[in-house]
Formats: sequence, C-alpha cells, structure tokens
Amino acid sequence: MRYLALLLLLPLLAVGQALDVQEHMLKNGMRVLLVEDHTVPSVCFFAYYRVGSRNEKLGYTGLSHLFEHMMFNGSKKYKPGEIDQILEAGGGYSNASTWNDLTNYWEEFNPDLLDKVLDIEADRMRALKLDSENLEQERGIVKEERRVSMDNNVQSRMVEELYANAFVAHPYQNQVIGWMGDLDNISLQDAKMYYATYYAPNNCTVILTGDFDSKQALKRIKKHFESLPAQKPPREPNNPEPEQQGEKRVRFHKAAELPAVMIAFKSVSASDSNYVVGDVLSQILSRGESSRLYRRLIYEKQMCTEASAAQDEYLDPGLFTFYAQMKEGFTTEQAEKEIYDMLTSIAQEGVRPEELQKAKNNAQADYARRFKTNQGIGFILGYYQTIKGGWRKALTAAQAYDEVTNEDLKAFAARIFDERKRTVVTLIPETAGTN
Repeated sequence: MRYLALLLLLPLLAVGQALDVQEHMLKNGMRVLLVEDHTVPSVCFFAYYRVGSRNEKLGYTGLSHLFEHMMFNGSKKYKPGEIDQILEAGGGYSNASTWNDLTNYWEEFNPDLLDKVLDIEADRMRALKLDSENLEQERGIVKEERRVSMDNNVQSRMVEELYANAFVAHPYQNQVIGWMGDLDNISLQDAKMYYATYYAPNNCTVILTGDFDSKQALKRIKKHFESLPAQKPPREPNNPEPEQQGEKRVRFHKAAELPAVMIAFKSVSASDSNYVVGDVLSQILSRGESSRLYRRLIYEKQMCTEASAAQDEYLDPGLFTFYAQMKEGFTTEQAEKEIYDMLTSIAQEGVRPEELQKAKNNAQADYARRFKTNQGIGFILGYYQTIKGGWRKALTAAQAYDEVTNEDLKAFAARIFDERKRTVVTLIPETAGTN
C-alpha cells in the first residue's frame, strides 16, 4: 500500500515541477508572474502586497485588515459597489484576505473581462477612495467582526492571550484583527500614510493564471501598471524576539462550559529548512483519527472532546501550538501531562515508519492539490513569493517532504519542545454574566 500511494502521488507532484511560469519585472519594480493555461475558459488575477499585521505597531493594530475592507469602496474611476457589479455581470467575483505577513486580493472572471480587471486593480493602486466616510463605515464593520469572531469566541480569545504573552517584542503578539482600542483610534491620516507606504507597485506581486495569451496579457499589464510610480521601499519591522528563558502561564477566566488548554512553543519560520519537519510532525500528531493526539486523548484516555496541533507558517519564527478541550471530570493538567509525555517520547524514540510515510503522503497530496485550479496556482505562487523565499520553491516543495527522516523528527522535537520556550493558557470556565 505504501508504494501504491507513492505511485498515485507521482503524477500530481510532477504538476508543480512542470508548471510554466513566466516572470517579468516592470520598470517600477512590480513583479509579474504569468501562468497561461487554456484548459478552462477562466482567468484569475492576484495582487499580493507585502504587508500585514507584522508591519503594524501598537497604537494602530488592525490597520492592515481595516484597509483591506476599505479597498472595496471605490477609487477615482469606480464608484462604491461598481467593481462588484462589473465582475458579477461578467460571471466573476472578487475577494481578499489579510494575514500576519501579507494582504492579497483576487478576482476570477471570464477572459473577456481581463482588460477591465487590470484597469480596476491599477486604479485601486493609484487612487483609492480614501475619505472619512469610507473609514468610518469600515471601522464599524471591523469592530463588529472583532466582537463576533474574537471577543465572543472563547477559543479565539485564548489564541489572542496565547500570542500576546508568547511574544514580547515581535508584532506577532497582536492578532490580525487588532485591538479594539486601536480600531477606535486609527485616523484617516494613518490610513493615507499606510496606503502611500505599502500599496505601491514595488511592494506588490501580480499573478495571472488561466485562459489568456501571455504576450498580450503582459502588454496590457504594462499599459495599466507601469506608469504607477515606485515608492521608497517600506522599512522592515525591527522587532527581533528575544529568546524565551522560561515558561509563561496564564489563567484565563471566561464564560464557558468546559476547561481547555493551549500550549505553544517557539518554532521556526516558513522559509527555514526545518519547517517541513515540523509540518510532518504536526500531521503525525493531529491529522485524523489515527493521529497521536486523537488516539491518546480522545480514543484511549477519553479525557478530551477536542485535541489538535499546528505549526505557524510565518515570515519570521512563529509558534507550534497545541489545543485540548477537556471532558467533564478531567483536568487540563492531565492533558498537559499526556502531551508532554508524547513529545518526550518522539524526541527520544521517534515515530513508527508507517506514521512517517502517511504524514509525508498527506502533506504531498495537499501540496499537489493546490495546483489543480487556476486559483490554487495563484495562491501557492503568491504565498511562496511573499513568505517562503520565492515562487520557484513552490515547484519543488514536495521533494523536501520526501527527505524528512525519523532522525529529523527526533532532533526537531528535542530542540523545539523545550519547556523554557513554552507558553500555556488555561481556560478557567465561569458562568455567564461573571465576565
């Protein structure tokens, strides 16, 4: 079965390696990636800006996400709501997302809309509608989003407490949605300075995938974007996180039915060669009912209703986190002991060969599936270009998973799962109305 799984993966893994990506650099510093494919009569446009919550400081956290909302409210040429009307009339749609290290915008549409989409995106980069009306409308929407997705969500608040305590200097201490006080105080001038600094062609990668002619598409892109002036490159955040010298513990009181615990260890960056080792390990620990956490905490011990593990995929070193929600009659201390024993065992003994191979297969299959659609190709190229050291690495990433060994897992576990680099948030349930 192991060899059958590998044979089934081979055609998928070759997709990334054989992908024909044309790279161009405009005179203003904007990077352009073109992937022409006439399989489906559809085109995807992506704009990846190298800015996210990592680029914010206390006082205006949440600005990147707030600005993402403001980008949909019109520009010099296009009235509020007009962009969506144009796309929907042509069978298309648009969306965007803000992360710690990037903000991306994308549209999928019929090929005959390409020139119009390029004009829309160039106008948003050149002359966004930035006024008090736009700011106040989106401020209210984002504040309500924070209330619903963060303040009134127990697990989200635990995450917020975890990162706020795990990091003391780096902006990763702040969640992308920002602190409520900062959302209240962001000014129109803050937004204008942010726009001028980060929404510049030399801080952006444009990706086009799908049904188009590359030569003609490049001419159109140059026509719409090359006249936009480059700006002074934004200053990189200078907040090196000091080495954590001891465990941190937070007792978090919140209205809830059951106790829970979140555990985090300082880990590696997405471009670190050891990232794939941690990713494989997170699969072994947490993916599916055969994973170690599920088997131990939910099936065998029957002490938890939920158990998971994940590693951050950030530009700078992030966290390797664990979460466990207890069943009635069990304590978070019991779950912690089981998790720490499990990690010690991996550091000392490694994992079974079949566990390692299954995790590799799953990771490689996930990777290969991202190349099956125009949208998936755009996402993976943009992400690797912005976060993981260049788009070319996306084409050969599967090989890195194949090279992970049991000794790699043991060394990673021994180095990363150090109690001195550990932060723990324990949920202390309270009855509703007490906080």
